[in-house]
Amino acid sequence: MALFFRAVLSFRAAPGAFPIILPAASCHRKMIVRQILALGTRLTTMNATVAILLLACPLLSATPQVNRDLAYTEPENERQTLDVYAPTEGRGRPVVFWIHGGGWQAGDKSDVQIKPRVFVEKGFVFVSTNYRLLPSVDMGIIVRDIASSIHWVHDHIAAYGGDPNRLLVMGHSAGAQLAALISTDDRYLKAEGLSLAILKGCVPVDGDTYDVPAIIETAETRRRAHGQPQPKVGHREKFGNDPQKHRDFSAVTHIAKGKSIPPFLILYVAEHPDTAAQAQRLGAVLKGAGIPATLFGARETYHTKINADLGLPGDPATKALFEFVGEALKK
Repeated sequence: MALFFRAVLSFRAAPGAFPIILPAASCHRKMIVRQILALGTRLTTMNATVAILLLACPLLSATPQVNRDLAYTEPENERQTLDVYAPTEGRGRPVVFWIHGGGWQAGDKSDVQIKPRVFVEKGFVFVSTNYRLLPSVDMGIIVRDIASSIHWVHDHIAAYGGDPNRLLVMGHSAGAQLAALISTDDRYLKAEGLSLAILKGCVPVDGDTYDVPAIIETAETRRRAHGQPQPKVGHREKFGNDPQKHRDFSAVTHIAKGKSIPPFLILYVAEHPDTAAQAQRLGAVLKGAGIPATLFGARETYHTKINADLGLPGDPATKALFEFVGEALKK
């Protein structure tokens, strides 16, 4: 939600006092400052008291221009669309490409919380994509949808003020797995006529499937040890019920030197054993291949909260995110 405020100037002039209220049309911060300064001499002369009350009118400069439901394939399919949030002016801006979570079975591109506003305020174009879901399609088609969406962004984002060669790929949960995979397995972008070189950074958020065989073994062993039945549709089934596919959909399988794999910031919940272990695993393999990787374990949070809090002032993971982004865009 955009910030809201109203400026109310109350000043004393013998024998009484009267207010000046700046209307909604004047609620841009710079305009308010100019009006206050313009009144400065009068206020001093009249021995005035100025009170600025933050109430309820849109902060116009912080509102992104939103283009929704843009199809990235033909024929158009609701699950193959994206939303673009862009500043109202400017060009050549870096682009954040966001991939929602939902266990590859649910979720929507609208699940972005405050991220679009925060990134647009900082001079980015923000893109959030849909993709087709299990069980209607298999995992390979889901990853190819992500690649097709990136292809559309590369071809069209300049019209929205973005730089097609400065993309930052981010995603939460299932979206974290997809973000990491598309940033390491170059076959998907190559099939779209692109290379990993257009990606300037990858930020997977609290994923547990960067090494699919490892999470399958971990989860199934835990259930066996506690005498619990295995799920009918767990990671084993979602990723194709085939050990080769499990390896193929693991980002760690594809990490190697000389592929233009971008730097990674891996955000995760420090107290969660599975996402913490998978973050450490992904980070170790990246570093072993000489690829810059920063790990940040957020404390006193949980799986959905770490995602929802991204962009909030004072949020430690947000601070780590923008420090990483600033460095990644220098290269």
